[in-house]
Amino acid sequence: MQPAFFDRLAKEDRERRDLAPWARFSADSEGRQEPEPLDTMRTVYERDRDRITHSTAFRRLMYKTQVFLNEEGDHNRTRLSHSLEVCQVARSLGGALRLNEALCETIGLAHDLGHPPFGHRGEMALNSLMADHGGFRHNAQVLRVADLLERRSPDYMGLNLTREVRGGLLKHEADRDWPEDLLPRHPRACLEAQVVDLADSSAYNKHDLEDGLLAGMFQEEDLRKDSALWRRAEGLVSQRHPGFLTEGGDSKLRVSRVTNEVLGICISDLTEASQRALIEAQPSDADAAQKHGSMLIRHGDEIAREVAELHSFLYERFYRHEHLERFLTFAHKVLEGLSGILRKNPGELPPWYQVWMQQEGLERAVCDYMAGMTDRFALREYERLIGPLPGGFTPLSPSTRA
Repeated sequence: MQPAFFDRLAKEDRERRDLAPWARFSADSEGRQEPEPLDTMRTVYERDRDRITHSTAFRRLMYKTQVFLNEEGDHNRTRLSHSLEVCQVARSLGGALRLNEALCETIGLAHDLGHPPFGHRGEMALNSLMADHGGFRHNAQVLRVADLLERRSPDYMGLNLTREVRGGLLKHEADRDWPEDLLPRHPRACLEAQVVDLADSSAYNKHDLEDGLLAGMFQEEDLRKDSALWRRAEGLVSQRHPGFLTEGGDSKLRVSRVTNEVLGICISDLTEASQRALIEAQPSDADAAQKHGSMLIRHGDEIAREVAELHSFLYERFYRHEHLERFLTFAHKVLEGLSGILRKNPGELPPWYQVWMQQEGLERAVCDYMAGMTDRFALREYERLIGPLPGGFTPLSPSTRA
């Protein structure tokens, strides 16, 4: 007898059987803004995942800054590699907690679609340039990309994602910026979105340590002095590989091994602490979990303190490094120049954005266009429309680390 195909209905049955009662079940989705027939093989969240991975905005993440300008090294993280790392951590954590892995994966892949060129430095620049026109926040821009700017069907704008995915992409938005169709607003994000939020910070802790060390912006000795989490990770590596950390030799392997241990500590602690919180709270369903008085996906107290200490270290020694401060000034000059020339000459906008301008206004249309640019496209457009790039910033030499 031939086995039955594992279609959408079978997957939905598996969710009912295997997931925790407080997980988001695909069959209970509140649907899409524009109703569509259900897919035969994929759940609604798997379908959203596929729309995201095939989107133009997702492909552009390959050439968008995480921390370093894209051209500063082939081994540095980009927004795309970061999103994939977040997705991997979120699936691991969500699966261990018996949450909806497909929903974790989808939110993880999409969470940075709203980032402009030049990473957080580009975000700060655009927010300043848009100060008199509503500002710019990459979390809100994610939903503009998903709801309005992507084009996949003549029947509707955007990707027409499910309500749960769209709500999971918003973080810390003011009530005035919260979409009306996503009201009433829960006190908390769904558990799967909480997983992605912690997966995001765990992933960037790991890769920012690695990228910062290999770029020489701080040293392992600095971390031994100022980070209990780093010391904890080194202790575990020493137990598993006696003598390895004191032998010298392959510094890249040593850094990789310790930063992997940092990530492992964070994932293990998140799993255990969240399990304890969920068992204690016993929310009756996903809505009850969102209405709970505190976040249920969280670190234990000890690791939470160590993670906060590491965040402080990275903020002072890495994100505020003089090289990245010069990059911020450079990014602002590039985006300010592009914004000015495009506002004066809207005919330089692509045809679709010239139509968009009639609906959204010149400033927001220019901002949407610039936010979608990759690093290299923004630089090329600056040179084409304005001239030589601003001075004062010299990219690091491309990485030759093996």
